[in-house]
Amino acid sequence: MRSNSKNNIVIIGDGEFADIAFDYFTNDSKYNVVAFAVEKKFFTKKIFNHKPVCFLEDIESVYPKDKYMIFVAISSTKLNRIRRRIYSSLKDIGYSFVSYLSSHAFKSNSAVIGENTFIFENNVIQSNVLIGNNCIIWSGNHIGHRSEIKNHVFISSHAVISGYCTIEDCCFIGVNSTIADNITVETDCIIGAGAIILKNTKRNSIYPSSSTKPSMIKSLKFHKLMDD
Repeated sequence: MRSNSKNNIVIIGDGEFADIAFDYFTNDSKYNVVAFAVEKKFFTKKIFNHKPVCFLEDIESVYPKDKYMIFVAISSTKLNRIRRRIYSSLKDIGYSFVSYLSSHAFKSNSAVIGENTFIFENNVIQSNVLIGNNCIIWSGNHIGHRSEIKNHVFISSHAVISGYCTIEDCCFIGVNSTIADNITVETDCIIGAGAIILKNTKRNSIYPSSSTKPSMIKSLKFHKLMDD
């Protein structure tokens, strides 16, 4: 299957997540990673994982959109803003994106997963779950029935998102956190490791592990971003 040019992809990034994504795509998918691309200002190497690295600014001429698909492998930096920006710019150009679902994850047939989304092993994605575009769901999470994960979300390992929940855009869900049934986590929230969320959150807020009340520090200020 790897000889099929329709399965050729370029990974955006050359950091830790790009390295991990390359490993998973290579060993547990139909896709063939042919190259990496990074922005000129972050270019440090010509070869990564024995594959060429090009300038992201030159990607259209080197890896045209009619022959190659894209995966943006950038983590939760700046509350997912960098991944969102690059994903959006490439989408505007007209590139198509691949998603990854581990063969060791469970996904209900009624669940729907968007593009440029990466789902690691041992995740349970129950019936009628909706997962949007440009999300990262690390290993070992539970996403309960009829919950919706919107766009540009990062979910760390071993979180429990109960049934009928909504995680709005650009949220970060910390390790071992728990979100009760019928909860909405509003846009730009950071849910700390081990936090227990029993009420709807407030937009642009941090919920530390020691308390289910929001921190006085706003999440966008914490990441030195302007409020939307």
